[in-house]
Amino acid sequence: MITKFKIGERVLISPQITGYSDWVEATVFEIEENPFVGIVINVKTDDGIIFFEKEDMFKPFNEKELCMQ
Repeated sequence: MITKFKIGERVLISPQITGYSDWVEATVFEIEENPFVGIVINVKTDDGIIFFEKEDMFKPFNEKELCMQ
């Protein structure tokens, strides 16, 4: 299984998963290979909320876009 994510890594979760208006930070705690959808990333937010979805719904924390005004 090849993925760009590692257990313990900080990631950002897509608003499509969380329902929030912006990307949310979380920590990867499990990576699994699902025979039907491919690689599934399991994450936990700092508030203790668990989310899981296909890996394309996450991005590494260091790729967060900065907005300068």
